[in-house]
Amino acid sequence: MFKKILYILFSIIYYITPALSSNSIYIYATIDDNIITNLDIKKEGEYLKSLNKNLTQLDNDKIFNIAKNSLINEIIKKEEIEKFVDLASDHPGIKQYLKDLYSQLNFNSEAEFESYLLNKKNYSINEIKQKLKIEILWNELIYNRYINQVKIDERLLLKKIQNQKNKTKKEYLLSEIVFEKNKDEVINQIIKNILLSIEKIGFNNTANIYSISESSKLGGKIGWIDEKNLSEKIVKELNRLEEKQHSQVIKIGNNFLILKIEEIRFNKIKINQKEELNKMIVYETNKQLNQFSRIFFNKSKINYSINEK
Repeated sequence: MFKKILYILFSIIYYITPALSSNSIYIYATIDDNIITNLDIKKEGEYLKSLNKNLTQLDNDKIFNIAKNSLINEIIKKEEIEKFVDLASDHPGIKQYLKDLYSQLNFNSEAEFESYLLNKKNYSINEIKQKLKIEILWNELIYNRYINQVKIDERLLLKKIQNQKNKTKKEYLLSEIVFEKNKDEVINQIIKNILLSIEKIGFNNTANIYSISESSKLGGKIGWIDEKNLSEKIVKELNRLEEKQHSQVIKIGNNFLILKIEEIRFNKIKINQKEELNKMIVYETNKQLNQFSRIFFNKSKINYSINEK
């Protein structure tokens, strides 16, 4: 009830005020009765820039739109989660997720990260924890909903392990741009726009703008991937490339993918078939769950009334 009253009050201010100063707070988007103000978007933009330093290379309008879309997606996830669980309750995974986040950003402790946030006048540490909780609970929602639909061909994975002819493991440090074609769009034009964007502002910034993957917040970075965890189609494409080059567009199911090789490394290994199989099962499971996550999100999104300025 309070949320709806607040929505009405903000709406009245929005429509009756003819001009707003640069310091005013005003509505930029609504999702049902959820409000996103210019201040919300500014804070989100600063947060995303801390996650991905490459974002600072973009102009303010692009950063603004990326942050706005990020908040819209987060609100939809939050609304879907609250149909099943109470977001106010504690979650045991928050501490580890927070540690992973600040470690990735090169902070040595939670206190050091909190001090950084205070200096930046950005989200508080509790607000960051809430954002992480939404991501954790969303992942749990997808897992519980779709895990029984995940299909793993262990014989195929074992064959990949057994076909390793030497004890050298090839790994790629990859970034990705995952995109899709809506019914009214022309795929060739989408691809042209993305390739032009890569040429103009770089791969990682383009991922922030165009990619529908969760990795977009990190400029498309997905980390080190063992070659044997990739499909033959992708491996064939990557084998044509050198470091810092990106692939052609690869059709994956209903989506399209462009990969960039950040680095390549070779490690000598002693293959433990059981351990390798377990790693490959985890990787394949996560890949399929990510696909289910995008499908479920897109289906959920159409049920919300989204109005943007």
